[in-house]
Amino acid sequence: MLEYQSAIRSVTNLLWRLGLPGEVTNTAMPHRTKDLMGLHVSIRESSDVTIVDLQGRSTVMGGESELLSSHLKELVVGGVRKLLLNIGDLSQVDSSGVSIIIETYVSLKRHGGDLKLLCPVGRVLQVLTVFHLLDIIPSFDDEAQALASFGSRRHSASH
Repeated sequence: MLEYQSAIRSVTNLLWRLGLPGEVTNTAMPHRTKDLMGLHVSIRESSDVTIVDLQGRSTVMGGESELLSSHLKELVVGGVRKLLLNIGDLSQVDSSGVSIIIETYVSLKRHGGDLKLLCPVGRVLQVLTVFHLLDIIPSFDDEAQALASFGSRRHSASH
């Protein structure tokens, strides 16, 4: 929890220094259907890796970040430990979306899992770069390489 709080504090401070709106909160809000949102979330699996494809935007004002948070928390609680966030079609992310990515990354690490990013581009790439998240969370441009980076489900005796 301390890592998460420290990350949220850092994100909020950075936004303040940049003169951007940046109140980062972790509030539970009622779940809304994805049809009312500017964010479409689809979930698929490849071997033991869960891939979450995001399309649209993840912002607190539109409520999309609440939808993203509920999906990711549900996956982690359900036992997912290898998570690939495909953000190639994510057009916008604000501090709430960044905090959800950080929260999910920390939660998975605590449970012996991992989170990786696929195809950060455009404004989303700029935001992740400003927050130095790409220095912490591995990022890939190719899905096959990203999946291979998680390793195999099976472990041989020689490893």
